Amino acid sequence: MLSTFIIALREGLEAALIVGILVAYLVKTGRKALLAPLWAGVAVAVVVSLATGAFLTFTSTELSPRGEEFFAGTTSFLAVGFVTWMVFWMKRTARHLKGQLEGQMSTAVLAGPLALAAAAAFFAVVREGLETSLFIYANFKTVSSTPSATVGLVLGLGLAIALGYLIYRSSIKINLSKFFNYTGIALIVVAAGVLSYGIHEYQELGWLPGVDFFVWDVTSVIAKESLLGGVLAGTIGFDTTMSLLQFVFWAAYLAVVLS
Repeated sequence: MLSTFIIALREGLEAALIVGILVAYLVKTGRKALLAPLWAGVAVAVVVSLATGAFLTFTSTELSPRGEEFFAGTTSFLAVGFVTWMVFWMKRTARHLKGQLEGQMSTAVLAGPLALAAAAAFFAVVREGLETSLFIYANFKTVSSTPSATVGLVLGLGLAIALGYLIYRSSIKINLSKFFNYTGIALIVVAAGVLSYGIHEYQELGWLPGVDFFVWDVTSVIAKESLLGGVLAGTIGFDTTMSLLQFVFWAAYLAVVLS
């Protein structure tokens, strides 16, 4: 629940802030009539994101065991790549994000309502949505898709929407720089666990060596499906039977990306 909550909160608040900037621009410039196509673009982006999550889930259940291992491993690597890029992208562009979005909006408004909905709202939100769908799917596979993971997803998105609305209304003030720094660190730790899971799946396929060469095997002390095992897996990527190759990639990723 904690890992999916962090993912949903971070990605959801990014999307909420983007929508808030777009809405504020239209209100500030006296173009409230264009709010309808903007929300239409947001709605389509949300539908596309949900459809992507459903596609990933359906596809994985229809595959053979080896096909599912390949699919799960590959999507894990893709998710880690996207999230790592997103963390650095936000760190680099957050300061200028408002100006960039308002510039895109001014151009889209001149082109008409359809361009506003498609170019500004849709593309601004769908990137966050697709990223979230892919990363949450990969994280679900890492920690097992349990009801608590779904609860974390719903709570994270709900809180993100509420915070985005309160920030837009100036009801609360958050140090967004610190928020994105801390949640970025948390996402990187979660991503390291997803990366480790992807390595394990490729080892099971026989494409990577050392599947039975464990750094530790503590299943006699911590059951894989226990509460403690689930919490450690969902937060720091801990596996009760972690191979040497998994550990090397997990540790190297954390050392390089966090530094």
